[in-house]
Amino acid sequence: MKHVPTVIFFLSTLLIAVSVEPPPPPLFPDEALPTRSGYLPVKPAPGSSMFYAFYEAQKPTTPLADTPLLIWLQGGPGCSSMIGNFYELGPWRVVSRATELERNPGAWNRLFGLLFVDNPIGAGFSIAASEQDIPRNQRQVAEHMYAALEEFIEQNPGFEHRPVYFTGESYAGKYVPAIGYYILKEKPNGKVNLKGLAIGNGLTDPVIQIRTHAVNVYYSGLVNAKQREELEKAQEMCVALVKSQKWREATDARTDLLTLLANMTGLATLYNTARTIPYRTDLVVELLNQREAKQVLGVSETMRFEDCSDEVDDVLWEDVMKSVKFMVEYVVERTKVLLYQGMLDLRDGVVSTEEWMKTMNWSGIEMFLTAERRVWKDGDGDVAGYVQRWRNLTHVAVAEAGHFVPTDKAVNSRDMIEGWVLEEDLFGDGNVKQTVSLSLRESSSDRFQNLVEDQ
Repeated sequence: MKHVPTVIFFLSTLLIAVSVEPPPPPLFPDEALPTRSGYLPVKPAPGSSMFYAFYEAQKPTTPLADTPLLIWLQGGPGCSSMIGNFYELGPWRVVSRATELERNPGAWNRLFGLLFVDNPIGAGFSIAASEQDIPRNQRQVAEHMYAALEEFIEQNPGFEHRPVYFTGESYAGKYVPAIGYYILKEKPNGKVNLKGLAIGNGLTDPVIQIRTHAVNVYYSGLVNAKQREELEKAQEMCVALVKSQKWREATDARTDLLTLLANMTGLATLYNTARTIPYRTDLVVELLNQREAKQVLGVSETMRFEDCSDEVDDVLWEDVMKSVKFMVEYVVERTKVLLYQGMLDLRDGVVSTEEWMKTMNWSGIEMFLTAERRVWKDGDGDVAGYVQRWRNLTHVAVAEAGHFVPTDKAVNSRDMIEGWVLEEDLFGDGNVKQTVSLSLRESSSDRFQNLVEDQ
């Protein structure tokens, strides 16, 4: 019995030690929680719905009813916009560990509302009632997206007049023009107050873009003359299939071309020549498959998150090599368009975009091509990139960035999108000079086009 007090003291000490053990911090700090998230029914496809996560502006400079709304669409086809949210431009993102969210210094919702939508249905947390409901072309993509946005506006009074800007990257180089074209052509008096489109490292006019690969990597020193010829043959095989309207075979040929390019260069990823490892989108997959993440976002715990859907990719496979340049031409006559690319991207980079831009059937194209390309510097005085603009069209080459521009240059990407929306500094009318000399019109870009056409 004389040992009982000692035992009691030991147990009480142990209980105290256990009781003061702090609980683990939440995976999502309060500031990282979306303003709202959930599902938007897609009426053209009964039983299907799009998942969204919305983040209101952190420091709006106007009443919320007038604050711009950025809508982000990921590429793929079939990749989730949660990649953009938690790896690129959202307010909090995973950088090195999937279980640790870090504040994003370049979040795009500093001044604007930011809406991420898993598009099309079947991508990310979005739900397709059946494979037959997944869009097979850009017209259907636009119809579904517009229906979802109508629902979002109906659910959230106060959004009826907010200026809307569609943004996205990669294969969203087709989604973004498609929804812009649909609204301006068929729903000009609808509920979406469209004010502009922004496309990052987009696949928009595939034939012209793939024809730049060989000469681009050759003059970058990444392949020799023999390899260049081999790449050119692979490019033309793909183009021939497009001309024959063998769309699935053409997409297969493009995949083979990119594989050949990757093998020849030996790079860790064609998306960024400076990276020694691919982009870590797997961190987002690990994050969003945790129970707490699903609870926070309002999705079923039984759902398995994938960064990109093989099913959606397969359904849209025949769409990949089809151009939507005509949609951009239609839109840029009526509202403003931003085309930006990271300069380290070999798949959908600066050269590939400049080549199709030059062929645009737009009333302002000649003045754009003779506009001065101006040096853009960041807050520290370092070169952030280069800006060229005329009226509705702005082109930005972002220095030290690859395919995922906001991931690589967070603050610069935010400054770019804010400057473009607000039309400030190099992105506004006040500092744009025009040059019409013949020598500039016969620019290096024109000479590059001659090289491409001679293939």
